[in-house]
Amino acid sequence: MSNTLYVLLDGAEDDPNPQMDGKKPLELAEMPFLESVAPHKLRTTGRGYTHLFLNEFFTGHAPEVPRSALEAIGLGLSIKDPSRTAYRLSPAEIKDGMVRWSYHVEEFADRLKATMEANMDMLAPYNPEIRFFTGSRAVLTMDCDIVPETPSPPVDAPFVEIPGIIGDFVMKVYEEMGGITDYPWACGKFGHQYDPFPCVEKLTAISDSPTSLGICASLGHDIMLIDDLDPRFPAAQEALEHGDVFLHIDEVDEYSHQKDPFKKKWVLEHTDKMMEKYFPDVENIIYFVDHGTSCVTGEHILMDVPLWTSIDTGLPEGHMLPLNTVIPTLVGNRKVTK
Repeated sequence: MSNTLYVLLDGAEDDPNPQMDGKKPLELAEMPFLESVAPHKLRTTGRGYTHLFLNEFFTGHAPEVPRSALEAIGLGLSIKDPSRTAYRLSPAEIKDGMVRWSYHVEEFADRLKATMEANMDMLAPYNPEIRFFTGSRAVLTMDCDIVPETPSPPVDAPFVEIPGIIGDFVMKVYEEMGGITDYPWACGKFGHQYDPFPCVEKLTAISDSPTSLGICASLGHDIMLIDDLDPRFPAAQEALEHGDVFLHIDEVDEYSHQKDPFKKKWVLEHTDKMMEKYFPDVENIIYFVDHGTSCVTGEHILMDVPLWTSIDTGLPEGHMLPLNTVIPTLVGNRKVTK
């Protein structure tokens, strides 16, 4: 099979962890399938956020569309009309003048979602559309020109008051939730998107993340939103019969934000077992990492990142491929089955 499987181990790089005797989860994770099918070990340039990395990975250019608008596309929300603005909403505690992002939301996620939905009538004159996803995160779009500049997760930051109706909505939820709300960031309108590399003709993206799905959908690719990890693998196996596949393992990053190196190691090893089960004969595979995410601090790390592949480019081990050259270089050398 000539089709290519792209596997993103989101945030797999890390800091040395004192809970693991100074080792990283990625160093300790046993991943024999990856080692056997992707022996060519290169590196590329990391980016601070997944959407920055993926847009350049698939097009050769940094994005000109804000993350919230890309995620709106990934969730099927109306955004391309110039009157629409998108707001990415993430659970956070506002206290002592600070926005503290919440990654352990199990105890209040359902209540936060219900409170948001109960107050949507405030936004009714603006034709709102909202879609929730992992951990009561959401994307909201509406006919509104307010584009606030607010801090972005995962780093806690000073609270920025949000103007207009969107600010009234956020603070009403805050009052009813006793200090918890879905706080907006990466807000904006749809803009110019670059063309994808022509060597990636037909691709299906499979993820629980509207970020990666939105980028792929904005490039004209098919997308599948699958919340749970395990069902993504058989879906990817089926899609690979018909074209290239991008498979996103977002949980690696999520457990890093939770500062749980043992969960991170587990999901890397579990992913390897599932890859062996569903892709034992894969010929063209590219494993990659978009950035580091520290299990020590819970924050992203801007760094060079690993790139493992089955595709022999003739480049030496550890060679540094600029991010905007990864796909042209690797796809130009992939095996073609006649």
